[in-house]
Amino acid sequence: MAGFAALLAPGLAGAQQPRASRTPAAPSLSASRSVMAGSMLSVFLSRMPAGARLAIARPNDPAASAIVVVEPTTSVPSLQTPGETGNYELRLTVQKDGGVPEILLRQPLATTTPSATLAAPVRVGRAQGLPVRGIGPNGEQDRVVLVAPDAPADATGPSFYPSENVEATLEAPDQPGIYELRYVMDAPLAAHRILARRQITVE
Repeated sequence: MAGFAALLAPGLAGAQQPRASRTPAAPSLSASRSVMAGSMLSVFLSRMPAGARLAIARPNDPAASAIVVVEPTTSVPSLQTPGETGNYELRLTVQKDGGVPEILLRQPLATTTPSATLAAPVRVGRAQGLPVRGIGPNGEQDRVVLVAPDAPADATGPSFYPSENVEATLEAPDQPGIYELRYVMDAPLAAHRILARRQITVE
């Protein structure tokens, strides 16, 4: 019996050993590496830790410095890219003790020259509907707006947001004259930049 117990002992000892804990899977990040400046960038995330943030910064900027920062609420968040052409860095960060962010992942990001196109009739009657199509970076705050030709870049008027729909019908002014249809980009580092213009005559 003693010999039988001795034979069982190694197996019993092995059964009592705790299992090795698994190392948590590392987060991952994937996105386009080149986009039009001022456009929206979709980012694919997996296994992101609690409190993670997405940031766009210049490559040499410290972890605490960023041009754009968002806190993802889905696995495919989007954020607006800077409106200036250049080389940047997409980062996944997490706040550490003391509030200092730590960069978990990074990926190069290049922005290309922004451009836009406008389509609309060149003439419209007073207070009549003007069908318009505007396509550009389509950032969240970009606008297609109808204003006086000498109006400042941030002037208001009949407008729509191409990020919601690239086509809309604007109501023409009730005063005849020459007006200007504009695509106005409003992006980080490039607020109220006019990318396209089209002359409209109100009769």
